[in-house]
Amino acid sequence: MNNFSGAMSKHGFSRTRAHRPVAVADSAAAGASDQSSVPAAAGQHLAAPRVAGSSEAWWLRHGVGPYLLVGDVLAFTVATAVTRPTSALHLVVLAVNVLVFVVAGLYRSRLSLSMLDDFPYITGAVLVGIAAKLTIFGAIEHEYAAARQLVDAAVLFAAILAVRWVAYTTVRQARIAGIVRHRTLILGAGDVGMRLASSMLEHPEYGLEPVGFVESRDAANGALLPLANLGDYDELRQIVQRHAIRNIIVAFGEVGEADLVEILSTANRLGLEVFWVPRLFELHNAKRDTDHVWGIPLVRARQAAFHSPWWRVKRLIDIATSGLALLALSPLLAVCAVAVRREGGPGIIFRQERVGLDGRTFEVLKFRSLKPVDDHESRTNWNVKHDDRLGPVGRFMRSTSLDELPQLWNILRGEMSLVGPRPERPHFVDQFSNHIPRYTARHRVPVGLTGWAQAHGLRGDTSIEDRARFDNYYIENWSPWLDIKIVIKTLKQVVQRQGG
Repeated sequence: MNNFSGAMSKHGFSRTRAHRPVAVADSAAAGASDQSSVPAAAGQHLAAPRVAGSSEAWWLRHGVGPYLLVGDVLAFTVATAVTRPTSALHLVVLAVNVLVFVVAGLYRSRLSLSMLDDFPYITGAVLVGIAAKLTIFGAIEHEYAAARQLVDAAVLFAAILAVRWVAYTTVRQARIAGIVRHRTLILGAGDVGMRLASSMLEHPEYGLEPVGFVESRDAANGALLPLANLGDYDELRQIVQRHAIRNIIVAFGEVGEADLVEILSTANRLGLEVFWVPRLFELHNAKRDTDHVWGIPLVRARQAAFHSPWWRVKRLIDIATSGLALLALSPLLAVCAVAVRREGGPGIIFRQERVGLDGRTFEVLKFRSLKPVDDHESRTNWNVKHDDRLGPVGRFMRSTSLDELPQLWNILRGEMSLVGPRPERPHFVDQFSNHIPRYTARHRVPVGLTGWAQAHGLRGDTSIEDRARFDNYYIENWSPWLDIKIVIKTLKQVVQRQGG
């Protein structure tokens, strides 16, 4: 246990204030309690199913983007029917236009749809598309009618403007008529929150239907509020479900920043759209991706990576890679099994309870490097790297991370991923979650064979607070390339025998 005591001092238990997430975090875990018997601390503020009471129509769930894409394809089709281009290379214009529109954010959901705002980007997309077409014509056919291409561009430009104008007008009128509306909760009942609520009530063209406020009862002045205060911050999850909330706007409330991070993580896990009013917003420079409600800028929070289609691709890669690796490495696995058996006797595979996605526990598999005295030692002994009972085989396997190879089976079964926060035992999760800020937020995604923290050498007797920070950075900034970077850095560590 001496190693664990050293790690305790390294990761700042003595200097870090006790961190207790707001109760919304705990309530978000309530949905998991029926499915798992994980200890409360191991599963806090993790399991967050989608809003049960959501009544939003299926055709509103993906915003206006898919419809605008269909409209642009329709405009291209109409323009093509009018100009009748003779070459299939005309399709290049469509591809380039869509690409430029994606880069310019013309397919993202927006509170304010404006032709004047989009005009420069539409013009640029059409010009770039025609330029690409002319370039290809010049390289392949050498002869083309430049005047004809300009006519094609003008007709396409007019068709896109016409279709977009119809689309924007239709969306605006549907919002005003209440056909398209997103039930919205305002966090913070101060001056800014009240201005937002009044503006949304007076201007339904933004498509936001303000339902009420969330604010501490001591701070909220019910006599002045344009809408009801629906409850305190620790009731957020119940309020979201009860009132079928789709959007959350974070105004300036009484909640502290540390607790606000937990609230926003819970909202993201619930699949809600989150906006916040930037600090000193009167001095805020509006950018292309900034929304606004009647002069008040709103920053839209980036959707968590685990909501993106790429996350499904990540799982497919996990299945394919782990399955192929188990086959390809089967001779090495057999050699390791024989070596473990010869050094330590029966019991080749070591099974240990760990905390995974949403605080649910599972049995992680490893090649046994030494035999624990009993189950209590297995659950509570922090690190055996310097244990005198480690034999040559166990020490070699730990230093090369070969003892982790059986976890490929955990990955294939869906209990783990190739890359993600490393799983920890419930005993230590209970301890760390009470002292380390956002420690249990690591469990928003599947745990991994290796992770961003381990790629930076944070393993064994290193700072737990640093590990949690790196793990949460990975979750917030995940991309396929980040996974590739982690795998490359991990392979380098394996070759250099930096395992623990």
